[in-house]
Amino acid sequence: MSGILYAIPTPLGGAAADALPASALRTVRSLRHFIVENAKSARAFLKDAGVDPKSVRVEELGEHSDIPSLLQPLQNGDAVGLLSEAGCPAIADPGANLVEAAHAAGIRVAPLVGPSSIVLALMASGLEGQRFAFCGYLPREAGARARRIRELEARSRRERETQIFIETPYRNDALLAALLESLPDRALLCLATDLTLPSEAIQTRSVAAWRKARPAIGKRPTVFLLLSG
Repeated sequence: MSGILYAIPTPLGGAAADALPASALRTVRSLRHFIVENAKSARAFLKDAGVDPKSVRVEELGEHSDIPSLLQPLQNGDAVGLLSEAGCPAIADPGANLVEAAHAAGIRVAPLVGPSSIVLALMASGLEGQRFAFCGYLPREAGARARRIRELEARSRRERETQIFIETPYRNDALLAALLESLPDRALLCLATDLTLPSEAIQTRSVAAWRKARPAIGKRPTVFLLLSG
């Protein structure tokens, strides 16, 4: 009988004990094998969660990882934890490849309760919560990015659907500039920055209002939410 692959959310900021419920922490503490995006940060998380990093096996999952080899302990009956760099594994994260392979191999995947920047941002945005789409990263090239922004705006207006996307932190300000250049005045834009951190800032304004007082986001992790009406 195969083991269980546990998808473990990691804190967006602060301590693991504050971000995860007791039931999730008990599961994390019971595991002795983890597949992670980054070994150094994963060991810091495990230590904070009450696990001695020296007592567990930690393997990194990268673009060229041998997925069948990573699945072998699960097929041998061992339980394994999957950790992202921050937030929920397999969402805008390479862990999705491992989860897909686990399903193909008949291995049970069990998600644990924990923080999701996408859901937290939507909860606090005041935008449409019945219909929404996570669109991941927008194109890097300026022309393609502008076209994608216009497509998302049209879709949001047509479907009354909140569009949610993210960016590599060092390109936050470039994305904001592109949004303010491409979107109509009445569209609503929410910037959810540093979620769960003491510096957390979540603001929803019209594009016209953002143009009058454009913030400098810098490299602070940010979720962007768009609703056009």
